Amino acid sequence: MVLNWIWIAFFLIAFIVAVVHLALTGDAGVFQEIVDSTFSSAKTGFEISIGLTGVLSLWLGIMKIGEKGGVVNALARLLSPVFCRLFPSLPKNDRVYGSIFMNLAANMLGLDNAATPMGLKAMERMQELNERKDTASDAMIMFLVLNTSGLTLIPVSIMVYRAQMGAAQPADVFLPILIATFFSTMVGLLVTAMIQHIRFDRVLVLFLSGLSAVVALIIWGFMSMPHVKIGPVSTSIANILLLLIIIAFILSGVRAKVNVYETFVEGAKDGFSTAVRIIPYLIAILVGIGVFRASGAMDALTDGIGWLVEKCGLDSGFAGALPTAFMKPLSGSGARGLMIDAMTSYGADSFVGRLACIFQGSTDTTFYILAVYFGSVGVRNTRYSVVCGLLADLAGIIAAIFMAYIFFGA
Repeated sequence: MVLNWIWIAFFLIAFIVAVVHLALTGDAGVFQEIVDSTFSSAKTGFEISIGLTGVLSLWLGIMKIGEKGGVVNALARLLSPVFCRLFPSLPKNDRVYGSIFMNLAANMLGLDNAATPMGLKAMERMQELNERKDTASDAMIMFLVLNTSGLTLIPVSIMVYRAQMGAAQPADVFLPILIATFFSTMVGLLVTAMIQHIRFDRVLVLFLSGLSAVVALIIWGFMSMPHVKIGPVSTSIANILLLLIIIAFILSGVRAKVNVYETFVEGAKDGFSTAVRIIPYLIAILVGIGVFRASGAMDALTDGIGWLVEKCGLDSGFAGALPTAFMKPLSGSGARGLMIDAMTSYGADSFVGRLACIFQGSTDTTFYILAVYFGSVGVRNTRYSVVCGLLADLAGIIAAIFMAYIFFGA
């Protein structure tokens, strides 16, 4: 189990780095910081889980209306030709396809809070179909990798943070993020497909070509738009689409003559129980990450890469933003804090400040997603999901660096 060894490595590396720090400086305070981080990370994990309760209740209630109203099944039938090829172990036209689509669509719009409940709903159904309950199925892994690769068409929150930090053009990172996250998703999908021996027939090729065309069209559309309008337009599109989804689900329930209110409450009841189930898994991964960071191992890794790049005669201007890149697969809130710190230290419109924002938007929180999604259904053996997710993250990081140099120079 890769995740098991990674979790152990967090603690062992943290201890070794702390011992080296003590030997070199004589300062034992790092051990206090490590211990403090275990308590604070455990508290954070609990607070995040409980904080998800409201959002989970809301969207599981909306999803329940969609199920009884027939929207989810309709989406399943519509997407079945493509999804039955990406997820060949799942039954054709199964309702799980509707949940998968709703989750991926919410992620593309940057609606993380809406995406998580829909993703948990999809995992619950896939677990029902899973013959080995403690082991991740191929379908689960493909779904998780598509989530961790973080394809985002409208990075609303990042543009908001840039505006708050005083960026002259908060939306100037929009196109670099879109391109970098597209590369991340494609690499994650292709690597997972190769491991699972998925055959790329005409339907899949047409689907991926169509998705590429949509991304290209979005890039062209926003390139022809004044920078000052990109942020407000993107935010408005995301909010309008989100409200349309809610209205469509409610109207589907009315059309099917179901009691919409009671159906919502029925689905919302699952929100609390789901939030409670993920608490142990989330605390475990956040404590490991907190220890690794508090020991100084993250800083040592970043500094080492910057030194190595300089020795190779290459520009190391991107090194200042690397903490955000390394933290993003581990912790979304941690990466967000490092992104803000980079904009504060270097300037929102500096190369490092912009690159940190591109890193933040190019991938998703791999370990958080694995902990929450697998934890919600009791899966312990994650097989090769961590490897595929991290390869997608690596592709996103490399693409983000290239995009930053292309769009903003050094």
